[in-house]
Amino acid sequence: MRALPIAVTVLAAALALTSCDGGGSGDSSSSGKSGDASGSAKKPAVAACVIGDTGIQVGPANAATAAGDTGNIPVTLTNKGTQCTLKGFPGLSVQAGGTSADIPADTSAAPEQLTLAKGDTASFTITYVGGAAGDTKTLAVKTLKIGLPGADTTQSFPWSYGPVAGKGSAIEPNASVTPFQHAGD
Repeated sequence: MRALPIAVTVLAAALALTSCDGGGSGDSSSSGKSGDASGSAKKPAVAACVIGDTGIQVGPANAATAAGDTGNIPVTLTNKGTQCTLKGFPGLSVQAGGTSADIPADTSAAPEQLTLAKGDTASFTITYVGGAAGDTKTLAVKTLKIGLPGADTTQSFPWSYGPVAGKGSAIEPNASVTPFQHAGD
């Protein structure tokens, strides 16, 4: 009778050891070895994506059609350069004349690090509340500026989605942006 509990224990230990081979799909932040003879080399770091090597498409949008309505604007980035990474949120600002306001991150969503090969796409969504034309708490947006994490360079795009309501003032837009996520297949 003692043989059965011992056999079960040996089988469980063998299964546990085979699941620890280190080559599984695992977390991308783990520090695996590259397989050289010394076992000390690590994978080379992949550079952050730069805006000059990305194609950006803004929209088509589900625009807010009246003051108080919510609009959603999808933005798609296509990597046109070498393999790169995106992590976090895009840097966004909207402009109307001489007034500029940043669009805050939607912190209810946790950002992931994305690795994009040449031709891969990522996306994010801008959500905003439409404002009333002429209201002092509304920004009559004309331009959207998009930047990537860790960079000072931006690209400008025309804003054709109507005025954006402010939370307390026109320079505090009632809007947010999601983190980057993989797009396509």
